[in-house]
Amino acid sequence: MDQNNYSSLRDFILLGFSDHPKLEIVLSGVVTIFYLITFVGNTAIILVSLLDTHLHTPMYFFLRNLSFLDLCFTNTIIPQMLVNLWGSDKTISFVGCVIQLYVYMWLGSIECLLLAVMSYDRFTAICKPLHYLVIMNPHLCLKMIIMVWGISLTNSVVLCTLTLNLPRCGNNILNHFLCELPAMLKIACVDTKAVEMSVFALGIVFVLMPLFLILISYGYIARAVLRMKSKAGQRKAIDTCGSHLTVVSVFYGTITYMYLQPGNSAPKDQGKFLTLFYTIITPSLNPLIYTLRNKDMKDALKKLMRVDYKSTKINRNWKS
Repeated sequence: MDQNNYSSLRDFILLGFSDHPKLEIVLSGVVTIFYLITFVGNTAIILVSLLDTHLHTPMYFFLRNLSFLDLCFTNTIIPQMLVNLWGSDKTISFVGCVIQLYVYMWLGSIECLLLAVMSYDRFTAICKPLHYLVIMNPHLCLKMIIMVWGISLTNSVVLCTLTLNLPRCGNNILNHFLCELPAMLKIACVDTKAVEMSVFALGIVFVLMPLFLILISYGYIARAVLRMKSKAGQRKAIDTCGSHLTVVSVFYGTITYMYLQPGNSAPKDQGKFLTLFYTIITPSLNPLIYTLRNKDMKDALKKLMRVDYKSTKINRNWKS
């Protein structure tokens, strides 16, 4: 790390929404509600897809990973954010900020790649149904997940290390509610164009390239669905792909707008609200989208609830 930064290994101040005290009160309630929805919804998806043997397929393997990712994502951000919203202390320790910066970038990169992997899974299931389980075998699925997590970690280490090595000349006030890379770049006291270009270049690799692959996959999927003679088959394909496509649209729409625009072109608080949306709202929407639009997941949830109700009733009768 740059020598100029050794003297400033102190707490960072997260301004967040401190210039809007009334908004902070509202946000603390909203964030808490969405945090609970995210925790309950994604935990339910993980448990249901593990307990129901009918869901032991590649699609639900990747969905479990997405739900686990969303749980990690929110737990990296929300606890510290709620502490800052509830009290007058807006600080985060230097170590805490660095960990949040690396983990946040790591998990964000994973989600970009994971959504592309999930689109390939849907492409294989619909366009090559007879070879689906042979192609998407457990060994390949595991290798793909390990690659996604590994490549994303490398991206995080490179970008975050470059950012932290920039001299800050004692600046420790971040105009954000979390330690995010663009906010860290703004407190550097040197020209950051080289790092910004690196962020933009890797942004193309991790945002636009996966999005391009997703669009290609869904182009082939749309053609395959239109050629199906069975209306039931078409409905099932639309249901399973519709959930994923909705999640892709929400996530990529927000993140593309945020990270692939010139650094100073956005209004002051717009970046905060967009970050709030895709880090707090999106992870809570994912389980709702997948359960409301996915018949298999709804059936598995109902079955699990019936089994739980029956076991509770039997226990009560036995005790009485």
